[in-house]
Amino acid sequence: MTYPWDDSRRAFADAAECFVRTAALVGDRWDRPGLGEWDVRALVGHTSRSLLTVESYLARPAATVEVGSAADYFRAIRTAAAGPDVAARGRDAGAALGADPAAAVAEIAARVLPLVEGCDGTEPVTTIAGGMRLGDYLPTRTFELTAHTADLATALDLPAGLPPAAAAQALRVVADIAATDGLAGPLLLAATGRSGLPAGFSVL
Repeated sequence: MTYPWDDSRRAFADAAECFVRTAALVGDRWDRPGLGEWDVRALVGHTSRSLLTVESYLARPAATVEVGSAADYFRAIRTAAAGPDVAARGRDAGAALGADPAAAVAEIAARVLPLVEGCDGTEPVTTIAGGMRLGDYLPTRTFELTAHTADLATALDLPAGLPPAAAAQALRVVADIAATDGLAGPLLLAATGRSGLPAGFSVL
C-alpha cells in the first residue's frame, strides 16, 4: 500500500508531537519499567530513533530503490528487529538523551519535522532494509512513534490517547502486513470481539 505524501507527512508530525507531549509527562520516572528489558529512559531513547533515523537517512541518499512499501520494510527487518542489538541501541539512545531527556526529545523533533516539511516524499533514502523513497519509509516511523508512545503511556499509567491521523496510518501498516502474510483472519476476529489473539501474536 502507498500513502499520499501529505497524509504521511501530517501523520508523522502528529505522531512526533504526541511523543514529545507524552515524554514531557515522565517527570522523575525514567527508571520505571518501560517495555520488556527497557526502562522508560531506554523506551524513550528507542522511540527517539524514529525521528533520528529520518534525519540521518535523508543525509544518505540511496542510489536505487529496493524496498517499495512500509510493509516490505518491516518484513525485511524481521530478523534484525528480533536481535539483541535492538535492546542495546535503545539503552544507548536513552543514555544519549542526557540529563533532561524530555527536552532532548523536544529538540530532536523541532529539528527533524522541518526537514520532512521541506521534502516531497520522492527522496531516495538509505535505510537498514535498503534504498527506499521517503514517502514509503516515513509511515514506518509513524508506526514506531505511535506504537511506542502507546507503550510509554502504558508505562506511565496514562491513557494512550493517540492522534487519529497517526493511529490510522499505523493501523493501515499493520493491516497491510496482516493481509499479505495470511494473518488477517485472527486479527479481524480479535478486533471485532469474536476471539482473543494467541499469546505473543504479532504481525511484525
